[in-house]
Amino acid sequence: MKKHIPNLVTLLNLFSGCVAAIFVIQGQLAWGAVFVFLGIFFDFMDGLLARALDARSELGLQLDSLADVVTSGVVPGLVLYKLLALALNVPDEMIDPGHWSDDNSSAFSMVNLLPLVGLIVPMSSAYRLGRFNLDEEQQHFFKGLPTPANALLIMSLPLILEFQDSDVINAQILNPVLLIVLAIASAYLLNAPVRLFSLKFRSFDFASNILRYLFLIISLILLLVFHFAGIPLIIILYVLMSLANQKQLH
Repeated sequence: MKKHIPNLVTLLNLFSGCVAAIFVIQGQLAWGAVFVFLGIFFDFMDGLLARALDARSELGLQLDSLADVVTSGVVPGLVLYKLLALALNVPDEMIDPGHWSDDNSSAFSMVNLLPLVGLIVPMSSAYRLGRFNLDEEQQHFFKGLPTPANALLIMSLPLILEFQDSDVINAQILNPVLLIVLAIASAYLLNAPVRLFSLKFRSFDFASNILRYLFLIISLILLLVFHFAGIPLIIILYVLMSLANQKQLH
């Protein structure tokens, strides 16, 4: 019975991602972010439970990646689509095939199709997860940015818009050029041939985990000071600290 517990938690990750997708499609991006964060929590817990219960399996590995494609791939892609549509003033009906039969040729303009750039994220996330399942090296480190980390970065944007109330920050988040750059940068970072440290603790010894402890302490400070706006800073910090410690990750 215990071998099924981690898989059940993985399915809760998938369920959370599906609920998040419904909220995002309805335009409720902040609620979508809440359920993606919940899904990422379940994603963390399923691995923890699998190790604690000695219930790791090939099925669990595949289920985990399938759930992550939705929660940490499809939903962030939809959020980028929605943010780009908002930034470019593109109405939702522009992607309705029924609208394309109208005489209004503006439905085919490049500007109205630009929000689809956000869908680069689920494609690159799926590719990254497929590679991860075939790579036996990634036990104590990651090659490329983990999909949950990329999802946290993207899903923090609607939360910043909703709760930070900063005209300067909001203007940057709704800058279509920056959103397109973010989509392309995500695709690269997810599959970059760079090693990033894992937050899995094999022991709680300070000396052997100093990088992890330092990252967690600074991350907590960033969240306390910048609130939701601290999440993108934490992901940037994670990448920079990994790049600065490449020798330790080999």
